[in-house]
Amino acid sequence: MSYWFRNDNRLPQGRLSVASYVIIGMIALLLLGFWKLQVIDSDKYALMAERNRVRSIPIIAPRGRMLDRDGRVLVDNYPSFSVLLLRDDPGQVEKNLPQIAEGLNVPLSDLREQWEAARSLPKFQPIVIKPEATKADVAFIESHRTDVPYLEMLMVHRRRYLPGGFMAHVSGYVGEVSEKQIEASDGRLRPGDIAGKTGLEREYNDLLMGTDGMRRVIVNSVGKEVGRLSQQEAIPGKQIQLTIDYDLQEAAEQALQGRKGAVVALDPRTGEVLAMVSRPAPDPNDFAIRVSKDEWKRLNEDPDRALLNRAIQAQLAPGSVFKIVMATAMLETKVLPESYTVFCPGYATFYGRMFKCHTFGKGGHGLVDFHKAIVQSCDIFFYNVGMRLGIDKIAYYAMKLGLGHRTGIDLPSEEPGLVPSEEWVQRVFHRKWYAGETISVSIGQGALTSTPLQLARMIGGVAMGGVFKQPHLVKDARHVGEERFAIADATVEKVTQGMYGVVNEGGTAAGARLQGIELCGKSGSAQVIGYNTRDKVGKQARFKDNAWFVGYAPRRNPEIVVSVLIEEGEHGGAVGGPVARDIIKAYYDKKARKTQGQYTVDYKRYDLGDGSPTAGVVQPPQEAKAAQQPGRPNRPPVRKPAEPVVSVAPLPAADIENRH
Repeated sequence: MSYWFRNDNRLPQGRLSVASYVIIGMIALLLLGFWKLQVIDSDKYALMAERNRVRSIPIIAPRGRMLDRDGRVLVDNYPSFSVLLLRDDPGQVEKNLPQIAEGLNVPLSDLREQWEAARSLPKFQPIVIKPEATKADVAFIESHRTDVPYLEMLMVHRRRYLPGGFMAHVSGYVGEVSEKQIEASDGRLRPGDIAGKTGLEREYNDLLMGTDGMRRVIVNSVGKEVGRLSQQEAIPGKQIQLTIDYDLQEAAEQALQGRKGAVVALDPRTGEVLAMVSRPAPDPNDFAIRVSKDEWKRLNEDPDRALLNRAIQAQLAPGSVFKIVMATAMLETKVLPESYTVFCPGYATFYGRMFKCHTFGKGGHGLVDFHKAIVQSCDIFFYNVGMRLGIDKIAYYAMKLGLGHRTGIDLPSEEPGLVPSEEWVQRVFHRKWYAGETISVSIGQGALTSTPLQLARMIGGVAMGGVFKQPHLVKDARHVGEERFAIADATVEKVTQGMYGVVNEGGTAAGARLQGIELCGKSGSAQVIGYNTRDKVGKQARFKDNAWFVGYAPRRNPEIVVSVLIEEGEHGGAVGGPVARDIIKAYYDKKARKTQGQYTVDYKRYDLGDGSPTAGVVQPPQEAKAAQQPGRPNRPPVRKPAEPVVSVAPLPAADIENRH
């Protein structure tokens, strides 16, 4: 230090030169930087500043809720946050994709895939890159405002369904729209939108989805909002009230728990579906966020086909439930007299081939008349009826009673089932119909298939005297129609008396009997493979018979009909009958409570995590409906359609051998 002051506060000439050079160099670098910013990159930064100044943030409209017939919430929304990626500077965003993927803990490959898929979108349209943002995601976005300013948090209304796959196939689920949906939307849907994919979510998507709003804001250089220019509020979707009864739906869900099959309960007087269950079923909540590719692959390759709505898509042989069609056709056509009887030893031979009854090896049913044939479900009796009717007349009555075509329910992807005929086999297989095939169809086997919903509508329509209401799931559904097919009162009386005996006279579904309630029905056990083939492959579960039961109550002017399918359940009366019984019991129990003014509002609420349930709306107790008038309903006159011209072959010797 003494050196510096020893020279009259003047710096040595050599050291002064070095310091000057350093200072001059620094100034030069600064000037060069300013020149680059102000001259070379001026246009670039001016454009960035302009783009960052105003941003348009979408306001997602909440979807409409789904309520049950009493106003209880079945499908609702809950608030959530998603991470939004703004795309107004594509080049810079693309460079930062690895940093974004790491910071938000999302696979870089998935992020790049989303980025590539969005290239065709306008630059001002952001994309959601991560639903259900966590606190860590928020911390990352806030701490990287400077270097990654194109991330935003977006408040959305996420779909919430009752847990455990409750009513999953009815409600359906939502997801990002497909290209096909966009093309069909007439410009209303855009890439990245959320829309219904299956079930009612898809069928009533236009009503449920509402209209998104938009918020235009001013942001600073690091993406912070500093002002608001305008805001267009979102228009929420409309809520829809279903015909589903939560109490019956719950009873049906419990009855099928752990088993593979379907249940449909409907009011045959109106066509309102009171409950519909298909198991197994996925949890729609898993789709409400974003299902992974692995999960989607697993669901599609699931051997139990959880994505299949068995209630409207399972096209299976109806088994002996079809005998109600045969019994109706027999009495209406009079191809055999009402007094016709046959002896059942457990088997019979037709066209040189032996056909078994389900009592084969047990001595058979003995002498069987019309009533006993339905009550005991004698195959031999209906083999003979089918042979006299012929396949075309069987097909005619099956179609008129509601099989072989879609019911028109307000759900997408309903399957029609199949009623074979001579024309069908010629058109599809280019061959003639073999008479032996008619024998199998007569007991609901062969090429004949139907869905649980079709069977519910068919049995309910016969019990209603030939009035077949269109099933529907929304209370104010449009274009709900009906089909009518004249059935003589005497025929209805005899057929329904037979179905009453199935449950109450020691028939094949005696386990479904309910004290004090006139429960009627018909059971069925449909073969998956032939008896001879099954003997070869052994007792593998997948080759067991499918169990059917369709029941209704009361016997006259029925209020509820329940169709039950238990795959691999084997015995329809023993397995499906109790399921229908429990649901019908739940129906009458609730009816009694409402009559006594003890309406229950206890149902599952959603846990939103903040201790508050969703705003479940429960309407006041409804007044008990007027008591039903006893006796047959006053059905409007139905014009009997012309019958098809079908030639009936002479009775073969095999029939004579079985007649007594």
